Amino acid sequence: MECHEDAPPPATMGPMQPLDWLLHARKHPSAVLLLVQLGGMVLYPFIEKTDVGRIGLGLLGIVVLIVTIGMVRRTPWLTGVSVGIALPAVVLLLLQMLQPLPQLLPWSSALEALFYFYAAGSLIAYMMSDWQATTDELFAAAATFTLLAWGFAYLFLMLQALQPGCFSAAVNPEQPRSWTELMFLSFALLSSTGIGDVIPITPLARALSSVEMFVGVMYIAAVVARLIGLTLRARP
Repeated sequence: MECHEDAPPPATMGPMQPLDWLLHARKHPSAVLLLVQLGGMVLYPFIEKTDVGRIGLGLLGIVVLIVTIGMVRRTPWLTGVSVGIALPAVVLLLLQMLQPLPQLLPWSSALEALFYFYAAGSLIAYMMSDWQATTDELFAAAATFTLLAWGFAYLFLMLQALQPGCFSAAVNPEQPRSWTELMFLSFALLSSTGIGDVIPITPLARALSSVEMFVGVMYIAAVVARLIGLTLRARP
């Protein structure tokens, strides 16, 4: 009887090194943006009522803006426009981090909303530019949804600063709504899952909320449905 040597065990993959993570991040920047935004939404409620929370939100906004600028550079949209919108927003965020200045809140919120909408538009252009759905484009679909939600949340924050009492809630209805509450409202409207306990009570707030519901329905119907169709068509 012939004896055969045992085949060598298959090579096992070791843990990913920092360089590997960097390479993956460069290939899928949309996933990085998505993780930054979702992580910020989960962590911020724990520090929302403290001074650290205010500074943390400012830092988070700066990080998200920097990451988003990197993503806009990959699209056909003009990089100079995105930087021109982001720089004033970053300056206003830094000023509010150093000292609370309520009069700057409408301006910084408006600039951040404008930048998030611009970045969302650039990502939509990126996803609609070819007829093949890549992995990064699937991440971009989710990242674009969060960008739209963040943009409307900052519009709500701007509107609340200009028109106090335009949003109410079941708990402490007379108090201004926090960033977390307005973000919750924004996601509920954009996904058409319902408003929840935060409601717009002035005509302008209701009009803006209606616009967000329309944008959410059109985004899912036009962009997400197209990517799903391309993914199914690519299957053998």
